Amino acid sequence: MTELVRTRAELAKARAALTGTVGVVMTMGALHAGHETLLRAARERADHVLVTIFVNPLQFGPNEDFDRYPRTLEADLEVCRRAGADVVFAPDRGEVYPDGEPLVRVDPGRLAADLEGLSRPGFFHGVLTVVLKLFNLTRPDLAFFGEKDYQQLTLVRRMARDFDVPVEVVGVPTVREPDGLALSSRNRYLSAGEREAALTLSAALRAGAAAADRGEHGGEVLAAVHRALGGGPPGVEVDYVALTDADLEPGPAPGPARLLIAAKVGTTRLIDNVAIRLAPRP
Repeated sequence: MTELVRTRAELAKARAALTGTVGVVMTMGALHAGHETLLRAARERADHVLVTIFVNPLQFGPNEDFDRYPRTLEADLEVCRRAGADVVFAPDRGEVYPDGEPLVRVDPGRLAADLEGLSRPGFFHGVLTVVLKLFNLTRPDLAFFGEKDYQQLTLVRRMARDFDVPVEVVGVPTVREPDGLALSSRNRYLSAGEREAALTLSAALRAGAAAADRGEHGGEVLAAVHRALGGGPPGVEVDYVALTDADLEPGPAPGPARLLIAAKVGTTRLIDNVAIRLAPRP
């Protein structure tokens, strides 16, 4: 039985009734198979699963899609029920920000200054502010975030560590369509032609990963990605391709690394990434 709560008071009562470990999955709704994978991961690790559904206005820029972001609460609740969630907290804006937009926000530091942070100024201030608020409201033992949003996952882990938040932040591998496209709530905005063009992103990452598997160094890995992108199909505007270490630091040494890409496909911005391992130079 999944309980829906809408207020802080209702959440506090429901949370107090959950004995044992609690895993939280934070979402903005429009749940898909990727979210369901997060819920199943939480179900496996925790005694109880608490889901938050809140479209956070702080992480949308002035020209982004806050108003058209899909709100599908009834369908989302069905996903949560199917995955065995115990509680769904779906507050409105005033419940999360009762005094209006917060004057004090989390500063994500230099790790947020590049990649998504460079393209979306203020984005991670909004993300980390709401995540910290929801950590305080839900008091989880574990929190599950998808690796598709790898920079977000990395920053949440660092925030929890730096602020001594008593939660284990668990990364869950990206869920993909059979053709390789990373699942995203924004995929629904793509036309049939745009969706086909979007496959260029995952194909380019696979080319980079294959180069790493062959023992090629970082520059060759990036070159393989750019060759796969070519001129790019019409309607695909690449924002960045980056190769970092596993903690998003630049200039990865041999060992675990991360290959990341972002592009606008039509009017929809998509991101993707893969884990690779760089071989030692001969």
